Amino acid sequence: MRRVADEAGVTTEWGHLAWLIGEVETPGAEQTFGVVTIRPNQRNPLHLHPNCEELLYVMSGECDHLLGEVTYRLGPGSVIRIPRGVPHWARCTSAEPLTAVISFSAPDRRTENLEGDASA
Repeated sequence: MRRVADEAGVTTEWGHLAWLIGEVETPGAEQTFGVVTIRPNQRNPLHLHPNCEELLYVMSGECDHLLGEVTYRLGPGSVIRIPRGVPHWARCTSAEPLTAVISFSAPDRRTENLEGDASA
């Protein structure tokens, strides 16, 4: 059993990633699961996942989510499916941080950043 509050995670300029399940955190896992927080008026870099699809479920806050060439407005209770290999980013548009559950269909979620070296 793992809890978000117990995980150091990865802090970036735009927010924080806390990984709870994955091949590193839980050997033998067959998917990756975590929580992302994006600060107001910030976004994660444009990126894609070459080896898995992603599901993002918004718990609090709001964001614009670019998926390929289409931007979607997401808020609490919204979920979006991000197919393997599709470029995407999320920008927090609310006064409060965006907090979302993220799940990937592979235990070794890989990321290709399309805007430099920042974590996504």
